Amino acid sequence: MSLISINNLTFGYEGSENNVFENVSFDIDTDWKIGLIGRNGKGKTTLLKLLLNKYKYQGKISKSVEFDYFPYQIKSKEKMAIEVVYEIAPNIEDWEIIKELNLINTDTSILYKDFNILSGGEQIKILIISLFLKGNNFLLIDEPTNHLDIETRNNLIQYLNNKKGFIVVSHDRNFLDKVVDHIVSINNTNIDIQKGNFSSWKENKDRQDSFEQSQNEKLNKDINRLEIASRNTANWSDKIERTKSNTKDSELRVDRGYIGHQSAKMMKKSKVIGKRIEKSIEEKSNLLNNIDRNDTLKIIPLESRKNTLILADDLQIKYDKKPIFNKISFEIKNGDRIAIVGKNGVGKSSILKLIIGEKLDYNGNFKIANDLKISYVSQTTENLNGNLKEYIRQNKINESIFKAMLFKMGVANNEFNKNVREMSEGQKKKILIAKSISESANIYIWDEPLNYIDILTRIQIQESILKYKPTIIFVEHDENFIKDVATKVIYLDK
Repeated sequence: MSLISINNLTFGYEGSENNVFENVSFDIDTDWKIGLIGRNGKGKTTLLKLLLNKYKYQGKISKSVEFDYFPYQIKSKEKMAIEVVYEIAPNIEDWEIIKELNLINTDTSILYKDFNILSGGEQIKILIISLFLKGNNFLLIDEPTNHLDIETRNNLIQYLNNKKGFIVVSHDRNFLDKVVDHIVSINNTNIDIQKGNFSSWKENKDRQDSFEQSQNEKLNKDINRLEIASRNTANWSDKIERTKSNTKDSELRVDRGYIGHQSAKMMKKSKVIGKRIEKSIEEKSNLLNNIDRNDTLKIIPLESRKNTLILADDLQIKYDKKPIFNKISFEIKNGDRIAIVGKNGVGKSSILKLIIGEKLDYNGNFKIANDLKISYVSQTTENLNGNLKEYIRQNKINESIFKAMLFKMGVANNEFNKNVREMSEGQKKKILIAKSISESANIYIWDEPLNYIDILTRIQIQESILKYKPTIIFVEHDENFIKDVATKVIYLDK
């Protein structure tokens, strides 16, 4: 066991108005399995890069371990997978590799295939086991679950449960609940560390947020009451002072002295109330700083005049005249929320592409209602470029609604003038989702919409779908999201 100590860490990107971190201090134990969470753009990957000494910073980072980072950048993807393992961990034996592959539930035959032809999930498994085989280093694992199908995620969960000593960035609630024993959360004003998994952290955060909101309401009421009392006291003091000046010479001087005493007493009381107001305002200013906006994202679905929107009977999509999955039959009606589930490469995205009108070869019957208005979120963000003004103009989006949705998802106003290519993958994905929910549609077609999206935004999206009940068909690997959102599930097999 050893500690990684971070003291008074301050860092900001060149040209940025605000620092990412400001005088941050905390310690972590290298035996902990840590889940690093926070809104997109809060600095999760930046913190990992600072631990790796990739950027210049102010403050001090003390450690007695070396770090390794996932995803690991290999020299050449043209090598066989076993050569990649030896590149990362040169001093290990074959039996150790086989043992690790068994732990991650993977056939050893992949070792003798070229790394570049392995599936994304297989490549991740090879890199992960290699980094652990290297030994004696503390792993910084950055978003390993993106694009992984449910089965591969569960293999990774099982594998990491047999390990200790790492930081993992993930936005998958189920993954974090099953893998980590500590949560490090990057909040609006601080970094918080709690023992437990994501669910226990969320429960504690909700409790703290609720307490702060009730305290804030109480202090607001106190401030309003004290301000009224302060104004009344000042008015009484002025009235009394005016009677003093109006006292006639014939009246006794003791009356003037009494009036002056009463006026001074009222002024003193007013100052006491003013100090109490200042104290309440100071207490109030220390609340709500780390409460994330969780406003509902508004969706405006259109109900089709036809009840059945899409009908498939014994459908099989073909590539090179070969069917890629077993026959499936399904019907999508108004209000259905359909999840398509299956291993990577089985054809889930192909079904969505067929629905949006791409010319694909298929067997069976496939019908889609005429004049359906479709809103589509693609799996990738590679076509995004330019700034948001250009994107809004090109896509004929309602600018005010679009920006409001982005703001609600935690994209700050100062990000709106950036070139989209400079944004994080999570922020880019939010742009695609904000565009989609800004559009009124009969059916929403979303292909892995949650990749790179932070957990709090995932919850926002989920709650909005449940509130506005759009007709939606989506591909997703977040088990919590599927369980809570989908009314039907289509399972695909090769």
